[in-house]
Amino acid sequence: MAEIIPSEFGPDWWSSWHYPERIEGQRFGVRLYDEDFRSTSYKNSNGLPKKKAMSSGVSEVKNDKKQFTISLCMKQFKPEDIEVKVVDNCIVIRGEFEERNEESGICSRKFTRRYILPKDCEAETVTSSLSLDGTLTIVAPKKLFEETTS
Repeated sequence: MAEIIPSEFGPDWWSSWHYPERIEGQRFGVRLYDEDFRSTSYKNSNGLPKKKAMSSGVSEVKNDKKQFTISLCMKQFKPEDIEVKVVDNCIVIRGEFEERNEESGICSRKFTRRYILPKDCEAETVTSSLSLDGTLTIVAPKKLFEETTS
């Protein structure tokens, strides 16, 4: 079947499904607006999707020859509210903060996000850091890259 229907993406076109570059809709702790509940096809007067506060809560995943990297905006959380661990070859990120008063009421947030660790990364080598601007970065070096540089 592969010979009959050539793919413009190459033989591994499906691998990009496992590691999307950006995951949107992770605006933890950000106020919800009416357009957040509308269909994703909802457009504003410019013909572009409405995206309030989309600069926060976006996850970026990079999987290159050197390392597997996840960057996630966590500025709504304190460092003690965030947990990162590796379970069953998955990187698991949890965040939770208890109720706090906001201008429109009381808010509490809790989430869990899982990312499959690529086969060429070791779970023991995964590191995480939280920057001053609230960006959580998780890095898993590749086995083959470590061996060739040694």
